[in-house]
Amino acid sequence: MAKGSIIAICQSGGKFTTGSDGSLSYTGGDAHAIGVSHETKFNELKTEMAEMWKYAPNAMAIKYFLPNNKKTLITISSNKDIKRMIDFHKDSGTVDVYATIDENPTNNVSPVPCSRSSRTTVAESVTPLFNLFPVSSVSGDSGQLNTSTPVTFGDGNGNTEQPNSLVDGNTEQPNFLVDGNTGQPNILVDGNIGQPNFLAPVGSDVGDAAQQKLYKSWKNSITGVHQKFKNVHEFRDALRKYATSHGFMYTFKKNECTRVTAKCKGEGCPWRVHASRVPTTQLFQIKTMNATHTCRTGTELANPRSASRKLVACIVKEKLLETPNSKPRDIAEQIHRNFGIELKYSQAWRGIETAREELQGSCKASYNRLPWLCQKIVETNPGSVVTLITREDLSFHRLFVAFHASLCGFQNGCRPLVFLDTLTLKSKYQSELLTATALDGDDGIFPVAFAVVDVLNDDNWHWFLLQLKSALSACQPITFVADRDKGLRQSIFTVFETSYHAYCLHRLIEEFKKDLQGSCTEDDVNVIVNHLYDASHAGTIDGFRKSIGNIRQISTHACEWILLSEPEHWANALFEGSRYNHTSSAIAEPFYSWVTELPVLPVVQIIDTVRRKIMELIYNRRMDSNRWLTRLTPSLEEKLQKEILKAQSLQVQLGLNSAFEVCDGLGVVNVVNIDLGKCSCGDWQLNGYPCFHAVAVLQRMGEDLYNYCSKYYTTETFQSTYTESINPLPPVDKQPVDIESGQILPPPLRRASGPPKKRRIRSKGPKRPLRCSKCNGVGHNRATCHVYA
Repeated sequence: MAKGSIIAICQSGGKFTTGSDGSLSYTGGDAHAIGVSHETKFNELKTEMAEMWKYAPNAMAIKYFLPNNKKTLITISSNKDIKRMIDFHKDSGTVDVYATIDENPTNNVSPVPCSRSSRTTVAESVTPLFNLFPVSSVSGDSGQLNTSTPVTFGDGNGNTEQPNSLVDGNTEQPNFLVDGNTGQPNILVDGNIGQPNFLAPVGSDVGDAAQQKLYKSWKNSITGVHQKFKNVHEFRDALRKYATSHGFMYTFKKNECTRVTAKCKGEGCPWRVHASRVPTTQLFQIKTMNATHTCRTGTELANPRSASRKLVACIVKEKLLETPNSKPRDIAEQIHRNFGIELKYSQAWRGIETAREELQGSCKASYNRLPWLCQKIVETNPGSVVTLITREDLSFHRLFVAFHASLCGFQNGCRPLVFLDTLTLKSKYQSELLTATALDGDDGIFPVAFAVVDVLNDDNWHWFLLQLKSALSACQPITFVADRDKGLRQSIFTVFETSYHAYCLHRLIEEFKKDLQGSCTEDDVNVIVNHLYDASHAGTIDGFRKSIGNIRQISTHACEWILLSEPEHWANALFEGSRYNHTSSAIAEPFYSWVTELPVLPVVQIIDTVRRKIMELIYNRRMDSNRWLTRLTPSLEEKLQKEILKAQSLQVQLGLNSAFEVCDGLGVVNVVNIDLGKCSCGDWQLNGYPCFHAVAVLQRMGEDLYNYCSKYYTTETFQSTYTESINPLPPVDKQPVDIESGQILPPPLRRASGPPKKRRIRSKGPKRPLRCSKCNGVGHNRATCHVYA
């Protein structure tokens, strides 16, 4: 019956009895037939049933059995539930539907969590007071139901009274099977009390198409003879899903790495499957299969123990592919809602760990693949620099990686400006990622090198800089933008003697706010920070002094702190190097943001993910630059056009030699020297392209503006940055663990910084009354005693 079903509704008077196999049967009561189709609304059905027997609609619950399953009642609570019920019974043409009445619906709520379409077993908290029986008549071929004359049923003895079973002297409130309490129902599954009730998703809230598609794929996970699987593990997973979705239990007759034989657990059931490994491969193939069941498959619930780690891991793997950052509690709620499995937090957590290990590999074992990874990087990308260091106990210490394409790109087309930063990896072993990043001619980030270290300290930073200098070989003086940490500062000047160190302004302001906390109001601090930004970006000494003077008027203490923070390392007007007006070391965060967004990954996959992202970045930018038609990169072309617009209102006074005076509408005069590439405003020197004062002079002289821009901003230089490519590697997760080159252990787990968290355990017993030691009174102490005051 594709479009409708017959529902015979029975008034109270019948009763349920439990058979030896745990199935339920109903006898007694009278019934009425009601036509139901896909267009039937739940509220309409419930109202019609309530009016039939003069019951309150809110006090009624409507339930039905699944096909061939007389143990579990499914609750109808929405329009979708009606459609599901019709779809489940489309082949039978009739459906048994039962109604329950709750005399106190607001207070008698079962404490057992359930989904919108909950399941009720024989020992649950609802006892049927009136029931529904089938009327086997359908009018015509349309599938519409025939609302025939009510049919009366009895119990065979003429007794139509309310049943008094499972009650304790009370015919209104049923007594439950509980663990010593009356109110917490136990779940009865296959004759065992207290085991979780597992049911395939046909009876749960699976309205979304994605979940129905997943469940359907489980039913077809095993199709028959000659079906192949990647390995024995994939075959076992498919067998587990197949048995779960079809509702039967199986046992292994043989369960080896080369052959697996399983048969149905039902007594005398001929269902059997045998699969073995294809010679010279890891493939697994089904050789024989008897798909016939004689054990009434689908009427028994799956084995509750199969809903432990392995089955949970199968379900979790599907969910982790969609939402990698799922939490154990979220996973447990989804599994209970969609599959009817109740999991503890610890079970969900172990299931996630098992699923991630199957999907990504073991975090611990991945350290043994590092020698193989280093070797493959050098083999596939000649000229790359890779250094792996372990400690004396063979535990991982640090790993440096610089690809040949990155090194060539930095030396051929990037400004001598490197940003040093660190990110904490989401790892079981708490590793740190050290990064060295440059900027291309379009102000896009360009990864130069990175390292994974076991701990963030001065020694690892010094080692990282030594490796970076060795990889870059001979190069011009470099300006480093990094934190002003003392150890890092000393390492920069020790390793790169002729370099410059610009402090990260963002980190400096964080220190400033922390040190001045409490001495200034929040509004004052915000104003001071704005003036500090102005002082940092000022291109002249006068502009810097003006901003510092504004800070001194607000707080002398804050001004002294700023002057002691070595402004020559963060103020443009005082800095001797060239940082091209970039003040933050965190420019690489957008590129490495996936490190904090993705879940925990093995170390080899972290390194390979960085490689793939750099490879994609180089390829995409090379393809994009091939379509450029301008001499400068797009971002610099846009900035230069803005300077040209601002230069239209300036007046240029010709001077001697190459020095010119430029006057704006406010009477401010700036001196431009085109031979030295300088302007008294300081912007030309800071940015590397003419400011609007210089643009006015160059246009007056008829000079080509592009000839006075830094070579790093030209399209030709940009393309030379991305000339080299990074070559792919073999799949890192498919490689065997390398034992011959020596075992590498993960770094030791570190204790979290700070004092350990203390959990206060409150007494569960009655509190001792407060008693005064002076008057011996109750309710106060001697400090608040008024008797002897």
